[in-house]
Amino acid sequence: MPRNLRTRAVIVLIVLLGSLWYLYPPKTAINLGLDLQGGIHLVLGVETDKHVASQTDRAAEDFKAALDRRGIATRRVARDGLASFVVELAASQSWNDALTVANEFQTFERSNEEPAVGRFRMAMQARAQRQVREDAAKQVLEKLRNRIDKFNVAEPTIARQGEDRILIQLPGIQDIQRAKDLIGKTGYLEFRLVERFVEGGDAEALARQLGPDLEILPRRIVDPQTKVERRVPYVVVHKRPLLTGSALTSANVAADPNAPGNWQVTVTFNEAGRQRFAEVTEQNVGRFLAIVLDGVVSSAPRINERIPGGNAVITGRFTIQEAQDLKIVLNEGALPATVQILEERTVGPSLGADSIRQGMFAIVASAVVVVLFMLLYYRLSGLIADVALILNLIILLACMAAFGATLTLPGIAGIALTIGMAVDTNILIFERIREELRVGKTVRAAIDAGFHRAFRTIIDTHATVMATALILWIFGSGPVAGFAVSLGTGLAASLFTAYFFTRLLFDVIYMGRRKVETVSI
Repeated sequence: MPRNLRTRAVIVLIVLLGSLWYLYPPKTAINLGLDLQGGIHLVLGVETDKHVASQTDRAAEDFKAALDRRGIATRRVARDGLASFVVELAASQSWNDALTVANEFQTFERSNEEPAVGRFRMAMQARAQRQVREDAAKQVLEKLRNRIDKFNVAEPTIARQGEDRILIQLPGIQDIQRAKDLIGKTGYLEFRLVERFVEGGDAEALARQLGPDLEILPRRIVDPQTKVERRVPYVVVHKRPLLTGSALTSANVAADPNAPGNWQVTVTFNEAGRQRFAEVTEQNVGRFLAIVLDGVVSSAPRINERIPGGNAVITGRFTIQEAQDLKIVLNEGALPATVQILEERTVGPSLGADSIRQGMFAIVASAVVVVLFMLLYYRLSGLIADVALILNLIILLACMAAFGATLTLPGIAGIALTIGMAVDTNILIFERIREELRVGKTVRAAIDAGFHRAFRTIIDTHATVMATALILWIFGSGPVAGFAVSLGTGLAASLFTAYFFTRLLFDVIYMGRRKVETVSI
């Protein structure tokens, strides 16, 4: 065998062995998509309006604090509308000093100025609002990705859709409700003092009687025997919490010593949080401290003494799974904006199994028809094309396994289309060889000319379709991207097998030293 043939044969052998390596074991080598193994498909809406409102509230609080530091008394500093707050001074003589403070808030603009009564409005600039919304969506996406990574889902899909929507696909998830709870939980932890407990009565009527510094929050209580859940209203102090989850360094799961069989979550504060927690407990000995998660009181222990250690415990008769999920949420941090499930679809494992069977039947059936056609019409040359087709499929699947691509039902359609494209490439070459033989060229000359003259056409067709696949992969998501990946990878494998591997077999059979008079084509 000539040296160049030997070199090409070694290259093909290396490619084949490498492909088989990536495909072993076959059950775990290739990740299956949502439509093939079941799971959950969610579209979340990020409530960016609420985030803009909360940022405006925070700006109003900071503005009031800045006025207080300068000794400027106010009647009211409060949000009015989505992205603006009103400032009412206690005395109009402080007007110029207040404007000096206003100039420090560069993302807000003054309007509706009434110097005589000491009142003006601060409105968030449109550019700043857009940035707040964009930052919220990006941070929600990143935090959800971190949570899902801890959930141990193979090949999840997490992507932005538009300005305020997020697509999430979790293949292979069996506990759908647990996944939704983990994703949908904001995870905002705060510590507030309890003013009093409400036993019975109309909580809404009571809420109307409360002052501006008090509010009612429910506490979730589960009966240990019947597992029936009820909610008890608590009146808590300070709408601005004493401490939040941003001061945490870690959260861990531990058994609840006061309720055997239940679990709790222990949290550890950073240095600033530790000092603040020590101050709060020292100043409020004898009172109850509510630990609030997403607006619901988890527990409200009595403060018996100053707690300098910087540790707290969240109880709630959690199961081990609930405690683990809460640990994930707290460690990854609260979402900057709440999310709402706008669209939900679940795919059962049985439906996924049916899709796999039908998809594999389509591939096998199309391959069998193509193989038989090539054998009957092109004879030995058709057998060469069939061998190249098998190698093409092996390389395609191996590339998907190597790059961690996910096989979806549209991806299977892409594989079926690849089979047709691969065979079409061989047909172009074979018909060129036949044309060269008809004009009287020798076997070797006809094979050389056939491969050479078909090359440009093959490149044109493959480049066009591969460009289309690239566009689908860049701008598409989910099933569209899966189709693009399998199609583009299959076409690249087709170029290798049709022009490199097929030519190698022709050279081995027909281009040796012995004289060949005919081609089985």
